[in-house]
Amino acid sequence: MAITTRFGVTLAGSAGDDLVEAAVAEAHEAAGYGVDSVWMGQRLDYDAIGLAGIVGTRVPGVDVGVSAVPVFARHPLLVSSQAQTAQAATGGRFHLAVALGASPIVEQAFGLPWERPVARLREFLSVLAPLLRGEAVEHEGELITARSLLPTHVPGARRTPLLVAAMAPKALRVTGELADGTVPYLAGPKALAEHIIPAITAAAAAAGRPAPRIVALVPAAVTTDEQARRTMADGLSFYTQFESYRRVLELNDTENPVDLALIGDEDHVAKGVREYVEAGATEVVLTAHHDLDADTQSRTRRLAGELAKAVRSPSPG
Repeated sequence: MAITTRFGVTLAGSAGDDLVEAAVAEAHEAAGYGVDSVWMGQRLDYDAIGLAGIVGTRVPGVDVGVSAVPVFARHPLLVSSQAQTAQAATGGRFHLAVALGASPIVEQAFGLPWERPVARLREFLSVLAPLLRGEAVEHEGELITARSLLPTHVPGARRTPLLVAAMAPKALRVTGELADGTVPYLAGPKALAEHIIPAITAAAAAAGRPAPRIVALVPAAVTTDEQARRTMADGLSFYTQFESYRRVLELNDTENPVDLALIGDEDHVAKGVREYVEAGATEVVLTAHHDLDADTQSRTRRLAGELAKAVRSPSPG
């Protein structure tokens, strides 16, 4: 595996009756195993950036990431404030990913029209990226207006890495031009190698930017229990209702997302992870479903840590 490869896990926060404490406990365990990073998604219950700030403050020595905050129903000035606060709290270990989201959720949950999503993403990144570098903004676009009328830099906050959960060609082009990389989910090795990575890399090169980060979120469960596959299948079926995920599954010659899940013992999952690294992923984040039993989640975190430690201290020869 390439020396630059990093390995992380998502946090489920599913144990006990306090999600924050459960997420912190999982992060402690994952950090103890040696993972490079822990990640959390944005949902409609907890605030992912706030949770990341808490986890990063209480768990030293591990990066914390959010994947991904939808750009609809949010303003880049306020997202920047949240992100910089988390960055200052974690001592520079916070990573932010944003996303377009999905039209049914934007329209039904937020009550907003799904209009010109890629144009909105471009304007959002055009404002957010300089803010995360500590710069003031003066932007009056077609969809977003943002001005630094008050201070917009948080003292103590280093530059926050900015990623996008982009998988479609137009979103990848904007991401390559304006952000640091992509955080694809349910994009198998073939989709990464043949479609996603070439598109974003070309866009970054054309904009004079460094090679982008490719943080692949991969459904995984280190277990030989047959029930795990059924649990993962039930959870992953949610994504088949969204066109963006159906499209990326098709690019990998896959219809059922559970067929992309790495489910098996340590050797089986590690072999599947290597395919993502060989496809060009710079970081692989194992995403064990929150409904899996605690032992399976822990075993999955342990494997991610072992993979990370193997990269940092490769065996002789």
